[in-house]
Amino acid sequence: MKFKSGLFLFSLISIVIIGTTGNIGCANIVPPLGGPRDTLPPVLVSVSPRDSSYHFNAAKIIFNFDEYIDAKDLREQLIVSPVPKVDPIVDFKLRTLTVRIKDTLQPNTTYFFDFGNAVHDYNEENVLKHFSYVFSTGGYIDSAGLSGKVILAATGKADSTLIVILHRKMDDSAVVKEKPRYITRVDTNGRFSFRYLQPGTYALYAMKDEGGTRRYLSRGQLFAFADSPVVVGVRSNPITLYAYAEALEARPKTTTTTKPAATKPSEKSKEKEKDRRLQFQTSLGTGDFDVLDTFHIQFTNALQVMDPSRIRFTDRDYTDIAPSLYHFTADSTNKKFWLFYDWKVDTKYHLILNKDFAQDSAGKKLLKTDTISFQTKNETQYGEVRIRIPNLDLSRYPVLQFVQNDAVKFSYIFSTRKEFRTRLFTPGEYELRILYDKNRNGVWDSGEFFFYHCQPEIVQPIRRKFNVKGNWDNDADIIL
Repeated sequence: MKFKSGLFLFSLISIVIIGTTGNIGCANIVPPLGGPRDTLPPVLVSVSPRDSSYHFNAAKIIFNFDEYIDAKDLREQLIVSPVPKVDPIVDFKLRTLTVRIKDTLQPNTTYFFDFGNAVHDYNEENVLKHFSYVFSTGGYIDSAGLSGKVILAATGKADSTLIVILHRKMDDSAVVKEKPRYITRVDTNGRFSFRYLQPGTYALYAMKDEGGTRRYLSRGQLFAFADSPVVVGVRSNPITLYAYAEALEARPKTTTTTKPAATKPSEKSKEKEKDRRLQFQTSLGTGDFDVLDTFHIQFTNALQVMDPSRIRFTDRDYTDIAPSLYHFTADSTNKKFWLFYDWKVDTKYHLILNKDFAQDSAGKKLLKTDTISFQTKNETQYGEVRIRIPNLDLSRYPVLQFVQNDAVKFSYIFSTRKEFRTRLFTPGEYELRILYDKNRNGVWDSGEFFFYHCQPEIVQPIRRKFNVKGNWDNDADIIL
């Protein structure tokens, strides 16, 4: 047996040597083939002190994982409740993540650390979701909870960047001046859930956390509030909040004055003449005018004088249209004027502006009579639309909104019928929404917190697209 074993070993070595020397000069170096891609997040191996500890008094928490980790946006992702006066310091190295507590812990209090989606493995960035840690400085862990949903009032959609907060103090100023007691985030569907709460009565808010202050600092900030304090116990009913941002007044733009380039005498005279002329633009594009649009004139400077009697509005044959059939309306700046009229399809119009029909704040007028001529689109460029909503609640003053790119392009106020029908509608793909118009002004209105505690008007999205085809009957039956 020894002889056979020695002979076998000698033969094996000979084969290896011959195989190796026989390929000298033509060997290819082939890297080892990799296995399947790692799709698993890091696994927590140990933590000290252990999770759900009682009588916690440690200065740091050490988490050990089964592989190298990385952490992104830890400062933004980590939420600690109750909110500390001094945020903890969090760092990581290789397989270890360390939390150093810098705040004085309150007695008999449950603390919850939510790391969000910050922690992931180093190579494949597989996120460790729902990674959290809880401990109590007392002899028990609070188990009360509160859940609900935050909806954007103007669209009916969700915004996953919002946070939801709970305040102990009930006065309105607390949401501006102080940090909240508890914080949680919403998910992609707008849902939120508080865990490990101390039972009690709280003021509930949601907001866009601008700058990480956890405070309501601007009326243009997305914000929501509960109508009354919420009582948190072992079981609490889900709550829906409607977030809104108040419209801010537009600030005047700053302009920079530059020295004009030298021009030839002929160019100077042209520029001087142009500078004396009343400057304006119209809403006319390069194509035919949309009869569903409102014609307007935009002036560079505010007008001091505007005399509609010095404007002739005529048809194709320059026959005057009766003034009782149309009217002009100015905006608050006196720079923009709309012409309201029941436009006809496939028709040519003329707007003849007398040279002294208007004068702006710089004293500029037209140098001569100006004529604006335009043609409207023909009927085949529109689609007929009929939408029926049999279970629509007319007592809530519903308004049907047609939306493109988050902008309301057209709206229709329902009165006595649960149906919208029109012969002319601009083709395109639209989102549909129902605005419940409390003040019956036809447009969405935001809420107001500090003075009136007024909730925003609510918009209900319709979960389907509506595609309007030109020269086509576009019908739909919708159940809300």
